[in-house]
Amino acid sequence: MADHGTKTEISFAGRFASSAIAACFAELCTIPLDTAKVRLQLQKKAATDAMAMPKYRGMLGTVTTIAREEGMTALWKGIVPGLHRQCLFGGLRIGLYEPVKAIYVGENFVGDIPLSKKILAGLTTGALAITVANPTDLVKVRLQAEGKLPPGVPRRYSGALNAYSTIVRQEGLGALWTGLGPNVARNAIINAAELASYDQVKQTILKIPGFTDNVFTHLLSGLGAGFFAVCIGSPVDVVKSRMMGDSAYKSTLDCFVKTTKNEGPLAFYKGFLPNFGRLGSWNVIMFLTLEQVKKLFAREVPV
Repeated sequence: MADHGTKTEISFAGRFASSAIAACFAELCTIPLDTAKVRLQLQKKAATDAMAMPKYRGMLGTVTTIAREEGMTALWKGIVPGLHRQCLFGGLRIGLYEPVKAIYVGENFVGDIPLSKKILAGLTTGALAITVANPTDLVKVRLQAEGKLPPGVPRRYSGALNAYSTIVRQEGLGALWTGLGPNVARNAIINAAELASYDQVKQTILKIPGFTDNVFTHLLSGLGAGFFAVCIGSPVDVVKSRMMGDSAYKSTLDCFVKTTKNEGPLAFYKGFLPNFGRLGSWNVIMFLTLEQVKKLFAREVPV
């Protein structure tokens, strides 16, 4: 709040733009970790051949293997649909969070907003945003999942736009919304975990004497948001990657049951560290950028 009877306001267009810019910048910085995460999750246990060594081992090992075999640029595979996704999904889920939260608590609410309302707002905007952005997510996973091909074997897709048109032509328009169920579940849950925990951690930190609304507070809150998001979202994330990358599963439940039966419950936390490395750094970069970019769109209005 500013003095002299004015308050700071940001229009929805300003919120959407600042959220999209922050999400795209974070995506650009962290997509190599995301590519490694997708490859690790899609690497199933070689149940029949116990002697076979897995191709990808650990986060940095996976990044190194991809860079060595396919070149550095392969780590940014899927960046075009990744940025499409963040513009739409990041812009909507983060941009709508404050307005939706205000709807849930009512216009004249005073004081600290309850955590339950923050979670509800996060679930709502996450589900809405991914329903719009699902095709971009599918194309991103398909492009990232494709590893080094034997000589003479053509790539499935030459690029992001070619992937959209090929999928529609070969599999129908509805195929772009493949995996929407687990994707809505995952993104609503992770969005609520990220935004509500950032909100809550920041609110708690600001009550500690000596802490102000500065970059250090945003950094700590962003790390907290990333940690909660991974703990809560990891199992849903593994199911989502497997369903999008492999058509052998009939449904979300089928994928969940088969993975538990074949690989045990720890399979759902496969790639936990890379996931935290990715989501932790993604959240820190995104929230730090968001807090700064929002200032460009804020304007003082009389109360």
